[in-house]
Amino acid sequence: MRIIAGSRKGARIFAPKGLDTRPTADRVREAAFNLLGPGGAEDAKVLDLFAGSGAMGLEAMSRGAAHVTFVESDREACRTINRNLDKLGFDDATVLRQDALTALRADARQGTRYDLVLLDPPYRRFSSLQKAMIKHLPEIVAPGGMLLVETAAEEEPDLPLAKRTTRRYGSARLTLFDAE
Repeated sequence: MRIIAGSRKGARIFAPKGLDTRPTADRVREAAFNLLGPGGAEDAKVLDLFAGSGAMGLEAMSRGAAHVTFVESDREACRTINRNLDKLGFDDATVLRQDALTALRADARQGTRYDLVLLDPPYRRFSSLQKAMIKHLPEIVAPGGMLLVETAAEEEPDLPLAKRTTRRYGSARLTLFDAE
């Protein structure tokens, strides 16, 4: 895996060992940031939920994000995110080892808002998580902000935000929502 564009373009990044984490493929990450458009991550406050290796948030940082909060429940994945942050020399990041729904609820309660939310739950869990996330996702996306959801190709997210586009890339689907 490598960073696709920005200040760390071409840098290789670590992925957690084992089969518990499914890192977003380079070409899907590239497509995701193309959907966001030029400057989509620049100066943004970003939340990377179900961060895994951190590849999506790291890509946002390379493309100029002001700060990224990585949320991941797996201990080894959090170690990998921290290794990647150290390797790439990024300081403006927070790594939270906790359940994504717990973090989402806490941010909603505290009134925390993000310019860009990257949501990439385990494909087999998206349908069951969607109902729990619907209440809080619109509360944490800042006005004018975006939510990018990666799911299995056959799943299409239905969230209470304006859907800008949805596209399939092999076994993955990317759906981009805009906050009102």
